[in-house]
Amino acid sequence: MKVLVVEDEEALKESIVAYLRQEGYACEAAIDYRSAMLKTASYTYACLVVDLTLPGGNGLDIVRSVKENQPDTGIIIISAKNALDDKIMGLEVGADDYMTKPFHLSELNARLKSVLRRRNFNGQKVLRVGEVEVHPEAAEASVAGKKLALTRKEYELLLYFASNRNRVLTKESIAEHLWGDHIEMLDSLDFVYTHIKNLRRKIMETGVEDYIQTVYGLGYKFMSP
Repeated sequence: MKVLVVEDEEALKESIVAYLRQEGYACEAAIDYRSAMLKTASYTYACLVVDLTLPGGNGLDIVRSVKENQPDTGIIIISAKNALDDKIMGLEVGADDYMTKPFHLSELNARLKSVLRRRNFNGQKVLRVGEVEVHPEAAEASVAGKKLALTRKEYELLLYFASNRNRVLTKESIAEHLWGDHIEMLDSLDFVYTHIKNLRRKIMETGVEDYIQTVYGLGYKFMSP
């Protein structure tokens, strides 16, 4: 899942990003209001972790903009302020949660999982499509009870497919989900085909039919055969 951390305190930003990447998230960062607005206008994120006090603007305005344009995006506000008014205002403009600094990174991860489960998985801890099961909190997947040995990118791709079952996903949207704003540095999107080919092979090696349907001229659809 792709997460954007908006935090101007360099040490805290780096520690959050490193921890979340270690936990399997595709994590990006913005250090001020302007860069955060540019990123949220250009890319889609599963969740934002947003500080309120930023150089160049207010984190609440970022929350308002994201909720207006990408209402399904989860948002956790982090702030050194413990004022009740700030917390109420943040939740009223659309934030899902509010954490006061300092906090433990493990607690942030737990809150993040809770927000993603509510918003992306309808509260489910396991995503099932036919005989395919994806366990987001454990970052594991299985087919007909057989655990899949997936690379991180293959797992992220499968989770993205399972979260958008029966929907056509373009190659561009898949690339953005897997690589975020680093997509601009890539010469081509051929790596998307490679990851899909490898994921398709590993699923079918368990003895089931092909779950990844190619929709010619549009993209790919993940559905039970």
